[in-house]
Amino acid sequence: MQAPDVLVGEWQTTLTDASFDLPPDSDEPTDTTISWVAREAFVLVEWSSPGGGNTLCLGHSSSTQAYWALYHDERGVDRLFSMTFGDGTWSLLRQDPDFHQRFLATVAPDRISGRWEASEDQGETWRKDFDLTFTRG
Repeated sequence: MQAPDVLVGEWQTTLTDASFDLPPDSDEPTDTTISWVAREAFVLVEWSSPGGGNTLCLGHSSSTQAYWALYHDERGVDRLFSMTFGDGTWSLLRQDPDFHQRFLATVAPDRISGRWEASEDQGETWRKDFDLTFTRG
């Protein structure tokens, strides 16, 4: 799983332009650590946001050549996403019965610019949830 190697490192993460009310000072950057786990088999992304701590584990299936991501946060939310990564883009997608959700980002060596979107109509229409920017720190 070589492709996500560009993500590994220390980052400052900023959540902005949310469709929901954010607490005061929520636009202040927080620390994000992205690291290899288990001899470069998985990539672990750990950051904090106004709602608490977040963890994303990225992996790859060598038999299907598919990427996936497991998400967990302090609210007790767990989600499974399909993932694409390459050519300067990174995307996560989940299509669950409660709602669909996706993360779309452009990736550069020192900056990841992305946005989270949600759909309550099975992906027919999407609304922006918030922007998430990672700056290498």
